[in-house]
Amino acid sequence: MEVILIRHTTPKIEKGICYGQSDIEIEDSFEEEFLTIQKQLKNIDDTIAFYSSPLKRCAILAKKLSNNISFDDRLKELNFGDWELKKWDDIDKKTLDIWMNDFVNIAPTNGESYIKMFGRTSEFLEELKEKGIKKAFIITHAGVIRSMHAFVNDIPLKDSFNLKVPYGAIITLNV
Repeated sequence: MEVILIRHTTPKIEKGICYGQSDIEIEDSFEEEFLTIQKQLKNIDDTIAFYSSPLKRCAILAKKLSNNISFDDRLKELNFGDWELKKWDDIDKKTLDIWMNDFVNIAPTNGESYIKMFGRTSEFLEELKEKGIKKAFIITHAGVIRSMHAFVNDIPLKDSFNLKVPYGAIITLNV
Protein backbone atom coordinates (compact mmCIF):
# COMPACT_ATOMS: atom_id res chain seq x y z
CA MET A 1 0.00 0.00 0.00
CA GLU A 2 1.25 3.46 -0.89
CA VAL A 3 0.67 6.04 1.84
CA ILE A 4 1.24 9.71 1.11
CA LEU A 5 1.64 11.62 4.36
CA ILE A 6 1.07 15.37 4.18
CA ARG A 7 1.83 17.68 7.07
CA HIS A 8 -0.56 20.57 7.63
CA THR A 9 0.39 24.11 6.65
CA THR A 10 1.79 26.70 9.05
CA PRO A 11 -0.32 27.14 12.20
CA LYS A 12 -1.13 30.57 13.56
CA ILE A 13 0.64 30.38 16.88
CA GLU A 14 3.52 32.17 18.52
CA LYS A 15 6.91 30.40 18.38
CA GLY A 16 7.88 28.59 21.56
CA ILE A 17 4.35 27.49 22.45
CA CYS A 18 3.62 23.82 23.13
CA TYR A 19 0.69 22.62 21.06
CA GLY A 20 -0.42 19.16 20.07
CA GLN A 21 -4.13 18.50 20.13
CA SER A 22 -5.09 22.14 20.59
CA ASP A 23 -7.30 23.18 17.69
CA ILE A 24 -5.49 26.26 16.42
CA GLU A 25 -5.98 28.40 13.33
CA ILE A 26 -3.74 28.45 10.24
CA GLU A 27 -1.59 31.31 8.97
CA ASP A 28 -2.69 33.70 6.24
CA SER A 29 -0.08 32.04 3.99
CA PHE A 30 -2.38 29.00 3.65
CA GLU A 31 -3.36 29.55 -0.01
CA GLU A 32 0.26 29.94 -1.09
CA GLU A 33 1.30 26.86 0.91
CA PHE A 34 -1.65 24.90 -0.49
CA LEU A 35 -0.61 25.66 -4.08
CA THR A 36 2.92 24.42 -3.34
CA ILE A 37 1.52 21.17 -1.91
CA GLN A 38 -0.94 20.74 -4.76
CA LYS A 39 1.82 21.09 -7.39
CA GLN A 40 3.74 18.22 -5.79
CA LEU A 41 0.82 15.80 -5.68
CA LYS A 42 0.05 13.65 -8.69
CA ASN A 43 -2.84 11.45 -9.76
CA ILE A 44 -5.40 12.65 -7.23
CA ASP A 45 -8.99 11.67 -7.86
CA ASP A 46 -12.00 10.76 -5.78
CA THR A 47 -11.25 7.04 -5.97
CA ILE A 48 -8.21 7.49 -3.71
CA ALA A 49 -8.73 7.16 0.03
CA PHE A 50 -8.27 10.44 1.93
CA TYR A 51 -7.86 10.52 5.70
CA SER A 52 -7.21 13.44 7.99
CA SER A 53 -6.79 14.49 11.55
CA PRO A 54 -9.98 16.32 12.54
CA LEU A 55 -7.97 19.24 13.93
CA LYS A 56 -8.57 22.47 11.99
CA ARG A 57 -5.00 22.85 10.74
CA CYS A 58 -5.33 19.50 8.93
CA ALA A 59 -9.05 19.52 8.10
CA ILE A 60 -8.86 22.78 6.15
CA LEU A 61 -6.10 21.40 3.93
CA ALA A 62 -7.85 18.03 3.55
CA LYS A 63 -11.08 19.69 2.40
CA LYS A 64 -9.15 21.65 -0.24
CA LEU A 65 -7.61 18.42 -1.56
CA SER A 66 -10.70 16.22 -1.65
CA ASN A 67 -14.47 16.14 -1.18
CA ASN A 68 -14.31 12.63 0.22
CA ILE A 69 -12.37 12.64 3.49
CA SER A 70 -12.54 10.35 6.48
CA PHE A 71 -11.56 12.09 9.70
CA ASP A 72 -9.95 9.93 12.38
CA ASP A 73 -8.91 10.90 15.91
CA ARG A 74 -5.97 8.48 15.70
CA LEU A 75 -4.37 10.94 13.28
CA LYS A 76 -4.27 13.76 15.87
CA GLU A 77 -0.94 15.04 17.15
CA LEU A 78 0.45 13.99 20.52
CA ASN A 79 -1.70 15.12 23.44
CA PHE A 80 0.49 17.36 25.60
CA GLY A 81 -2.12 17.46 28.39
CA ASP A 82 -1.54 20.29 30.86
CA TRP A 83 1.28 21.65 28.70
CA GLU A 84 -1.02 22.51 25.78
CA LEU A 85 -0.75 26.18 24.77
CA LYS A 86 1.88 26.94 27.42
CA LYS A 87 5.24 28.42 26.57
CA TRP A 88 7.87 25.68 26.68
CA ASP A 89 9.87 28.02 28.96
CA ASP A 90 6.96 28.15 31.42
CA ILE A 91 6.73 24.36 31.88
CA ASP A 92 8.36 23.16 35.09
CA LYS A 93 11.98 22.50 34.12
CA LYS A 94 12.38 19.38 36.26
CA THR A 95 9.20 17.82 34.82
CA LEU A 96 10.17 18.81 31.29
CA ASP A 97 13.68 17.34 31.71
CA ILE A 98 12.26 14.01 32.91
CA TRP A 99 10.02 13.89 29.83
CA MET A 100 12.82 14.96 27.46
CA ASN A 101 15.07 12.19 28.78
CA ASP A 102 12.46 9.54 27.90
CA PHE A 103 9.83 11.18 25.68
CA VAL A 104 9.02 7.76 24.19
CA ASN A 105 7.64 6.27 27.40
CA ILE A 106 6.85 9.23 29.66
CA ALA A 107 3.77 11.34 29.01
CA PRO A 108 3.54 15.09 29.57
CA THR A 109 1.47 15.88 32.67
CA ASN A 110 -2.05 14.54 31.97
CA GLY A 111 -1.05 13.93 28.37
CA GLU A 112 -0.05 11.03 26.16
CA SER A 113 3.26 9.23 25.75
CA TYR A 114 4.85 8.89 22.33
CA ILE A 115 4.63 5.09 22.59
CA LYS A 116 0.87 5.41 23.11
CA MET A 117 0.57 7.65 20.04
CA PHE A 118 2.71 5.14 18.13
CA GLY A 119 0.19 2.44 19.10
CA ARG A 120 -2.79 4.36 17.71
CA THR A 121 -1.03 5.43 14.50
CA SER A 122 0.39 2.00 13.70
CA GLU A 123 -3.04 0.48 14.42
CA PHE A 124 -4.50 2.94 11.90
CA LEU A 125 -2.02 1.86 9.20
CA GLU A 126 -2.64 -1.83 9.89
CA GLU A 127 -6.39 -1.23 9.58
CA LEU A 128 -5.93 0.42 6.17
CA LYS A 129 -3.87 -2.54 5.02
CA GLU A 130 -6.53 -5.00 6.24
CA LYS A 131 -9.17 -3.07 4.27
CA GLY A 132 -7.13 -3.67 1.12
CA ILE A 133 -6.55 0.00 0.40
CA LYS A 134 -3.90 0.41 -2.31
CA LYS A 135 -3.23 4.15 -2.00
CA ALA A 136 -4.09 6.60 0.75
CA PHE A 137 -3.46 10.28 1.37
CA ILE A 138 -3.18 11.18 5.05
CA ILE A 139 -3.22 14.81 6.18
CA THR A 140 -1.76 14.94 9.65
CA HIS A 141 0.91 16.26 12.02
CA ALA A 142 4.70 15.93 12.32
CA GLY A 143 4.56 13.59 15.33
CA VAL A 144 2.15 11.25 13.57
CA ILE A 145 4.27 11.28 10.41
CA ARG A 146 7.43 10.46 12.38
CA SER A 147 5.58 7.72 14.26
CA MET A 148 4.28 6.10 11.06
CA HIS A 149 7.68 6.45 9.39
CA ALA A 150 9.28 4.68 12.37
CA PHE A 151 6.66 1.92 12.25
CA VAL A 152 7.00 1.23 8.53
CA ASN A 153 10.81 1.45 8.48
CA ASP A 154 11.41 -0.27 11.84
CA ILE A 155 13.18 2.75 13.32
CA PRO A 156 13.47 3.06 17.10
CA LEU A 157 11.05 5.74 18.30
CA LYS A 158 13.83 7.59 20.11
CA ASP A 159 15.46 8.11 16.70
CA SER A 160 12.31 9.09 14.80
CA PHE A 161 12.90 12.81 15.30
CA ASN A 162 15.85 12.58 12.92
CA LEU A 163 13.20 12.83 10.19
CA LYS A 164 12.66 16.52 9.41
CA VAL A 165 9.01 17.32 8.65
CA PRO A 166 8.47 20.98 7.76
CA TYR A 167 4.98 22.42 7.31
CA GLY A 168 3.49 21.17 4.05
CA ALA A 169 5.96 18.27 3.81
CA ILE A 170 4.94 15.26 1.72
CA ILE A 171 6.42 11.89 2.62
CA THR A 172 5.56 8.65 0.82
CA LEU A 173 5.66 5.29 2.60
CA ASN A 174 5.22 1.81 1.20
CA VAL A 175 3.41 -0.19 3.85
